[in-house]
Amino acid sequence: MAENVYIETTIVSYLTARPTADVVRRGHQELTKLWWQHRAADFHLCTSQFVVDEASAGDPQAAQARLQILSSLELLQIGADVPALADLLLAEAALPPKARVDAIHLAVATTNGIHYLMTWNCKHLANALLWRKMEQACRKIGLKPPLICTPHELIGDAYDPGSDC
Repeated sequence: MAENVYIETTIVSYLTARPTADVVRRGHQELTKLWWQHRAADFHLCTSQFVVDEASAGDPQAAQARLQILSSLELLQIGADVPALADLLLAEAALPPKARVDAIHLAVATTNGIHYLMTWNCKHLANALLWRKMEQACRKIGLKPPLICTPHELIGDAYDPGSDC
């Protein structure tokens, strides 16, 4: 059975965005597209209503492109335990109050037993400095959090820049 990947809002945003001149963001866009074209089919992709809500905002044409991608993904259940876990993550993982939706993404993925949470949000989610605290908060209530990663970390040999990373 394929492993589950929770697709967070930044992934569909980079996937559907017009190319940018910013070198780092352009690299993220290209890696996201490569992953989506060459590896996405190897996983069971899912998301949540919170991602759909975030993706709906902004420019209507861009939102439509994001929502079209999301429409093919499984929409996870948002259990009654999600808000409490999000609160715990905010309190114990050093996440600021403005990161509540980020905490909710992790809570939804965790409570649904998802293997990976894919994001380009390296400030609050794919952040090695915060990971241990997020993991400890989840394990404190007996849950195993997903591995938080970027497309680069799950691309495997679909992208070989001639280096080890």
